[in-house]
Amino acid sequence: MEHLAIMKKSWELTDKILNKQKKIESRWYSVKYKPWDSIKEGETIYFKDSGEPVRIKAEVSKVIQFADLTPSRVKEILDEYGKDDGIEKVKIPEFFERFKNKKYCMLIFLKNPRAIKSFEIDKTGFGAMSAWIEVNNINRIKRYGK
Repeated sequence: MEHLAIMKKSWELTDKILNKQKKIESRWYSVKYKPWDSIKEGETIYFKDSGEPVRIKAEVSKVIQFADLTPSRVKEILDEYGKDDGIEKVKIPEFFERFKNKKYCMLIFLKNPRAIKSFEIDKTGFGAMSAWIEVNNINRIKRYGK
């Protein structure tokens, strides 16, 4: 499978992936959403900021999933993995407030991040608010000239 992660532009995380400040992509959920139980080591993730074209790709080196989270466990995960997730130490409390009531967390370890020739996507059929898309081949959702 190939994956497309759509990032919140205001968090400025895609540049951190490229410069290797962000070595982990985390996803925090109240209920299980993709890519829970479906992303595997060796697969490819493409990254884009919301409203922007896809411009980065990386490989998955490892996946860790946490379930039945409590606020204290969320804090432990942020303390242990936050830096590699691209979160500055001073911002950990802010992210804790955002995630403290989440029940599930995925940590997707990235390797070989690189810039690629940018392209637009067509999210038709995936839902306008989709933040993660899985496809057999990324070309399936590439948008070619209008």
